[in-house]
Amino acid sequence: MNLIFRLLLVILRARRGPRLGPLDESVIQARVLPTDLDLNLHLNNGRALTLMDLGRVDLMLRIGVVGELRRRRWNPVVASLTIRYRRALRLGERFAIHTRLLCWDERWLYLEQRFTRGGDEVARALVRAAFVGPAGRVAPQQLVDASPWSLAPPPVPEGVRRWMEAEEAIQSETPSTTYEPIG
Repeated sequence: MNLIFRLLLVILRARRGPRLGPLDESVIQARVLPTDLDLNLHLNNGRALTLMDLGRVDLMLRIGVVGELRRRRWNPVVASLTIRYRRALRLGERFAIHTRLLCWDERWLYLEQRFTRGGDEVARALVRAAFVGPAGRVAPQQLVDASPWSLAPPPVPEGVRRWMEAEEAIQSETPSTTYEPIG
């Protein structure tokens, strides 16, 4: 993570902010800085993905699971995501990143992250994530069971189900072209 000062700010604000339940939405506020810009002078798409990390950190801190994750040496990893950019964010503009856990299955956690400006959505992402520890992947229900809440998985939204199917189809396809190294 190359946003150390923003990360520290998120940590400080999360410590002062109200606790969230595991299915509540985290919202962090930010502003587009000169270091966030691309050649088109708007928020770089790669920087947007990095800023999404901050939203996930805030959610974990405010849910109150970070101590248990550290104790068990479980680390979050993003396996895949899809994002749709709808509008540009320009230098100096304020925006918010909304993060919430949608559902989980036996292998993955699914989150939604949205960028908003003045109440208007400017980007939306679906994130498939997991936790890994010394013994390998941690089952999402094991993570939930280690939390202070007793929860069953929520129903999988139709859009997430379709995305899961598309991800599986892409991964199961064999490449139609073999690439040979040049030289």
